[in-house]
Amino acid sequence: MNHRRIPPRKAVVAGAAVVALAAAAVVLPNASASPEAALAFGPRQLTPLAASELASRLAATLGRDHGGSYYDVDRQQLVVNVVRADGAAVEEARESGAVIRGVDRSTSQLRVASRELKERATIPGTSWAVDPVTNQIRVTADRTVTGERWDRLTRAVAGLGDSVARIERSAGEFAPFVEGGDAIFGGGARCSLGFNVTTREGTPGFLTAGHCAVAAARWSDDNGTVLGSVRAATFPGAGDLALVGYDDPGVRAPSSVNTGQGRSVAIDRAADATVGQSVQRMGSTTGLHDGRVTGLNATVNYPEGTVSGLIQTDVCAEPGDSGGPLFTGEGAAVGLTSGGSGNCTSGGVTFFQPVTTALEAFGARIGAPAGNEGEQPGDPTGPASPPHQETAPPPVDEEPARDDD
Repeated sequence: MNHRRIPPRKAVVAGAAVVALAAAAVVLPNASASPEAALAFGPRQLTPLAASELASRLAATLGRDHGGSYYDVDRQQLVVNVVRADGAAVEEARESGAVIRGVDRSTSQLRVASRELKERATIPGTSWAVDPVTNQIRVTADRTVTGERWDRLTRAVAGLGDSVARIERSAGEFAPFVEGGDAIFGGGARCSLGFNVTTREGTPGFLTAGHCAVAAARWSDDNGTVLGSVRAATFPGAGDLALVGYDDPGVRAPSSVNTGQGRSVAIDRAADATVGQSVQRMGSTTGLHDGRVTGLNATVNYPEGTVSGLIQTDVCAEPGDSGGPLFTGEGAAVGLTSGGSGNCTSGGVTFFQPVTTALEAFGARIGAPAGNEGEQPGDPTGPASPPHQETAPPPVDEEPARDDD
């Protein structure tokens, strides 16, 4: 079964979004230590995807000495922070082609600081993320954080110790947005598909934002044809993720993102984000935009509740864009738009649910089951799933277990 194409400004192949954002761009601070000193080790130039894969491997190799990593776009090199610049593991990292940079704080220490902020400063309108470039926690407060709430936030940041965290201001307000419009519909809300996947049962489905699935258990296209039912969702809590199973086994479900004007990007894998990495976002309101990853393991305090484990970027977005795909030009699925603040005139700060975490949580994989790929790149439809009770709300996992260390 085929569905008519949504116009380029509104279309997102196997994905586009719903929740949106609003406000000013966050300026990346200068690093507290310069990577130039490490260049004598002879690092290799890497593609962004190769750097992401190497970063994941070295994080496991370095263990508690790991202080995070980021991609130097200008030099096309991976910079890896370590708290001890010696030992076999560090030598292995150096020989792998990474730039080694000594820092004061490990990733584990920064995550402990993040948990302390969660205990002391879970204030609507705030967020924090690990920034490996500065080896700090970057705390952002939107325009609603004033008076006693601002005082509480500054006390919490100061209590972490000297230079462990820094506070920045965003001119807008952090929020997920669900609007009426053309994309996919459920319960009066509009969202967009993320990426087509194969579920653990071997049936086709798609990923989208969890706050979309909380709004409605079943979703339809702009013609009113029912596409599928929510299998599981998390929002708020440890992420903003949802899995929807398709109802019609004859619907095409290509693994690609429609970027408009008859173009598409084939999606053949999922990848972890790396700070500094260039990424693209497709949305049903503003279309295709690009930017860079600026933080990892971000926590956002929306009015609806706290969401953790997100990717932070400077990619602009607006109401109607959330839920859609964040991806690389090399065809790797990276994230699903969650929320933030800003717009595509002034810029902004945006947050994305990591795709790798969503796939692991649902036992799914990128791409449609064999025989269901279809012939049209960017067709956001796909095959069927087991029936879902229409009268009951979708299951919501408020706080699934995750390892913060």
